[in-house]
Amino acid sequence: MDLHRIAYVLNIFPKISETFIASELAELRRRGVEVLILSLNPPKEEIHHRMVDEFGLLERTIYDRQHFMKALEEFRPELLHAHFATAATDAARELAAKMGLPFTFTAHRYDIYHKPPPDFAARVSAAAGFITVSNANARYISETYGVPAGRINVIPCGVDTGLFKPSGKKSHIPNIVCVARLHPIKNQRLLLEACAILVARGIDFRCVLVGDGVCRTEIEDVRARLGLESVVDLVGAAEQSQVLAWWHRATVAVLTSENEGMPVCLMEAAACGVPAVATAVGGIPELVLEGVTGMLVPSRDKEAFAVALERILLDRELAEEMGD
Repeated sequence: MDLHRIAYVLNIFPKISETFIASELAELRRRGVEVLILSLNPPKEEIHHRMVDEFGLLERTIYDRQHFMKALEEFRPELLHAHFATAATDAARELAAKMGLPFTFTAHRYDIYHKPPPDFAARVSAAAGFITVSNANARYISETYGVPAGRINVIPCGVDTGLFKPSGKKSHIPNIVCVARLHPIKNQRLLLEACAILVARGIDFRCVLVGDGVCRTEIEDVRARLGLESVVDLVGAAEQSQVLAWWHRATVAVLTSENEGMPVCLMEAAACGVPAVATAVGGIPELVLEGVTGMLVPSRDKEAFAVALERILLDRELAEEMGD
């Protein structure tokens, strides 16, 4: 069934760390689909991705909940879709019932593993369609919440490979690049501890953390304690074109998460021909083929992480082969 008008219900739009949502909306606009965005909360950040302006997504966003129904009645969508199984799905379900329309939703990570709604299975049952982003998520949802496997559609997020592609340019000094929120679940402390091991072994490199978040002060303190100020840069949140520039400089992409759904950052890196070293959690093993496109290590194992990084940093031929 071809859809021409879709209303999205989101917790916050735009949000710099949720590139996958902006990209999805932009792709719908590219395909001629009209969208209306109902944001339960206003954005907390001034920075947003260029595609938000390019496709006029802010002009299509309503923030006042009292105006949601009126906006929907005027827009006349064929479907309501929510990202994340929590508040956005709750609102989409309620609005869809009032409008007599179907709703669907996508679950990603925190809304599955850490703060799932208590009626997860009931929400899936009520939805016209349910999506998650990795097979690992699908198995967990089926086993934990009793959702029949046949009700779960696995559709990973994607990246624009017209934008994210190899540049052929690399820095003379090997660059370790991590694109992720500074959040406990991302565990960048592990990356810094691995970097300290590499420094002690006399390995020449730079490490760049792209992103911001609640753990910034903690990460800065760890960096200072380990004496890594001259090696590790914290460059803050970045717009998509800036992220692309970092991938083009990268020798290796890293992700030290303790849990993941299906990380878009590793998709971006791969599209740019950058191999990965990442923890073997969640959907990451579905993205990184061990020993072929990168290396997988156990969560919280700083020594194993350092060993994997050392191998790629010291063997440019291996790094290029994995990147290809």
